[in-house]
Amino acid sequence: MNDNLLFAVAVILTGFAIAGVARIIVRWLKKYAETTETKWDDIIVAAIGTPVQVGIIAVSLYIALKYFDIVPAQYSVIVSDDVLNSIYILLGTWIVSSLLHDIIKIYGHAWAETTEGDADDRLVDLLELAARYVVWFAGIMLVFVNLDINITPFLAGAGIAGAALALASQDFLSNFLGGVVITIDKPFKVGDRILVDTYYGDVLVIGTRSTRIRTIDGKLVTIPNSKITSNSVMNYSEPDPTLRYTIPITVAYGTDIEKVKGVLAEVASDAIKNTDYFLAEPAPKVFFQEFGDSALKFVLYIWARAYNIPDEVKDAINTRIARRFKEEGIEIPFPQLEVKMKP
Repeated sequence: MNDNLLFAVAVILTGFAIAGVARIIVRWLKKYAETTETKWDDIIVAAIGTPVQVGIIAVSLYIALKYFDIVPAQYSVIVSDDVLNSIYILLGTWIVSSLLHDIIKIYGHAWAETTEGDADDRLVDLLELAARYVVWFAGIMLVFVNLDINITPFLAGAGIAGAALALASQDFLSNFLGGVVITIDKPFKVGDRILVDTYYGDVLVIGTRSTRIRTIDGKLVTIPNSKITSNSVMNYSEPDPTLRYTIPITVAYGTDIEKVKGVLAEVASDAIKNTDYFLAEPAPKVFFQEFGDSALKFVLYIWARAYNIPDEVKDAINTRIARRFKEEGIEIPFPQLEVKMKP
């Protein structure tokens, strides 16, 4: 018995020694892999390095316990072939999990960096976790099957837990998928000015759960991605930043219509020549729209160079209209109500 114990210890020590040599080899392989252009050798060495060392020690321990009569007969199950197979399954699970995790981490993030927004980065992070946990869950289930343990309760529990998790994370998944749709469909990008529902502002962040915009008065608004994908989105930045402005004008009844149209055309031409806000093409247009209750109604359409200067555009046009109307004697009316009383 003493001789068997000595042989068992020798086997275990030999296993540790071989594992030590393997560790040295793995370190050398890692340094060599760092000098190559491809990442595949780094991934493979990282995946098999530690499991191989642990496997050598585990197998040497198993051999020492099994073949030198150290384990009492009533505990012989711990040195059965099923246990050895379970060790192999766990080591294989460890290697596959590490391989998938590192492949997704390295190549997934490399792909995500070539795209705009961070929804794809979050997707890669989610896949990293999913790959690791799913592989380990499958590996543990295989170990249970190998040891003749009934896995039906575990699968049923996993199904219930999955259903509960799905219900609890319904909003999260809806918003997450909304972020994926935004990333793929690209109705807007970071920096664009958009109108969603009643929110009007510049896109700051397109996140996994929500999109943040800064309104024109400086407020930060966080909008769930599911709300964006279920609403119409107006993008002022695409296909180009130019924007047509509509300037309504009213004049008093009795004013010469052609004169008003000519003055407004001259005002538009002056604004184009003497400011940096407007485009000559498309050309501005003036229309007489309707006979109002107390005024004649006109509209001036003029194109601005950018969508984000509405106040400058209106100020430049309205100031010139007020000055020219005063010079030309054109009256800008105010609402009036005429009341006639019969004697």
